[in-house]
Amino acid sequence: MIGPHYTGSELPAPDQYDCLGACDPGEIVQATIVLRRRNQPALDALLRGMERGDPAAKPVTRKGFARRFGASAADFAAVRAFARRNRLAILNTDSGACSALLSGSVAQFDAAFGVKLMRYRHPEWGTYLGHAGAATIPEPLQGIAMAVLGLDRRPAARTNFRIRRHADISKKSYTPPQLASIYDFPAGDGAGQCIALIELGGGYRAADVARYFDALGLTRQPVLVDVAVGDGGNAPTGDPSGPDGEVSLDIEVAGAIAPGARIAVYFATNSAAGFIQAVSQAVHDQINQPSVLSISWGGPEAGWPAQAIRAFEQVLQAAAALGVTICVAAGDSGSGGGVSGDGKNVDFPASSAYVLACGGTRLDAFAPGRISETVWNDGSAGGATGGGVSRMFAVPTWQRHLTVTRASGGTAPLTGRGVPDVAGDADPASGYAVSVDGTPAVVGGTSAVAPLWAALVARINAASGRTLGWLNPVLYAHPSALRDIVDGNNGGYSAAPGWDACTGLGSPDGAKIGTAVRQSG
Repeated sequence: MIGPHYTGSELPAPDQYDCLGACDPGEIVQATIVLRRRNQPALDALLRGMERGDPAAKPVTRKGFARRFGASAADFAAVRAFARRNRLAILNTDSGACSALLSGSVAQFDAAFGVKLMRYRHPEWGTYLGHAGAATIPEPLQGIAMAVLGLDRRPAARTNFRIRRHADISKKSYTPPQLASIYDFPAGDGAGQCIALIELGGGYRAADVARYFDALGLTRQPVLVDVAVGDGGNAPTGDPSGPDGEVSLDIEVAGAIAPGARIAVYFATNSAAGFIQAVSQAVHDQINQPSVLSISWGGPEAGWPAQAIRAFEQVLQAAAALGVTICVAAGDSGSGGGVSGDGKNVDFPASSAYVLACGGTRLDAFAPGRISETVWNDGSAGGATGGGVSRMFAVPTWQRHLTVTRASGGTAPLTGRGVPDVAGDADPASGYAVSVDGTPAVVGGTSAVAPLWAALVARINAASGRTLGWLNPVLYAHPSALRDIVDGNNGGYSAAPGWDACTGLGSPDGAKIGTAVRQSG
């Protein structure tokens, strides 16, 4: 029996797409059911304690998390019964991730979830699987299932990097180790830590990356581990302007600053299901056990269906409870978020309160200890740091009483989660000297800032012997540990003393952040 529509299951219709017709009823497809957690009130209480800095609110282990907060045996039994009735196979279940992967024919999924699976074509995305109308949740799973993912496979996210055209390496640019020095990162190489990178396309060649690290003169190189998520994999395209640029940038920034760390690269397909699965797999990975994630992909909040955001939030909450820091690029399309005619927009997952949203600056480093930074804004054609106010999420405790400064003049209280939290060099004009597909390049964008901060976290974790975890409450309690940016705007908002919707609390002063973390216990 089919129940009511699952609220928020339908993605907004994209522009310029063609419906190619119904899928072959016998085609085999897969979808993931995301289940509710056990003991959600206890998890909420733990997160509130972490937010307050309660010393008794300690991160839990991955195994402990699955036991305390994973999906219940009864809920999995309900999924198995549902699958049997609808002749769907269960390929795997994960208690900690609260997920069950189902497989079956198009006809079986159409009947089970009240959809009509179709093929669509988009000039940029190519051909993809989707459905007409909203998916439905069968009555036996209502109140149990939070989301059904994988029945709409249009791309869910975009990269946030910019290659400096006609790049001349002799012009202003910085290697990642130079930036670590400029930002006074504490000594160390992140030994014993694992940095997880989330990639939704493209790939790298290990020999190219090794040559880049050799050219930097690193005394050791990070161990690189590829993790295939679903149908994803390390698949370089040979196009530096495509996702290869993102993959190379992430690996080289994180790996050059924390060469003693293991770099686990989680490759997934670019869809809501693939994105969420990749982050979930990294967060719950008991083999690589990453202590920090870097995510350089995202998209405007308005492009995400509500059920996908709920499922993603469940994963991000788990990361906070596990003591895993997640650094996310705030976007490269200014305060508009790349949404035409729709005012101000912020990117998700950067807008989640459980991640460290990373904005961008333009950096001028004159000499050790003498730097100047302004908001990165090269206009609509050149890109600008994302930032603004969420329409999806309320103001978190640690952002209460903050205001935004409008570029048009005046201030206003925050009415939702403010983005970003922090910043770092992102302007291609003061970009990162890296190598993409074996070719030197100068790259900018907030995509570079996420692995920059992730590498800083790895260094501090290694030096302190514990994980920083959910870093936001600590940083907002110690704003002087960051370099305040007070000049520039991102279109709709201006920089100002203290937190602002362009560069957050500012760029890192690594030594001061390390001290603040120690003081916070």
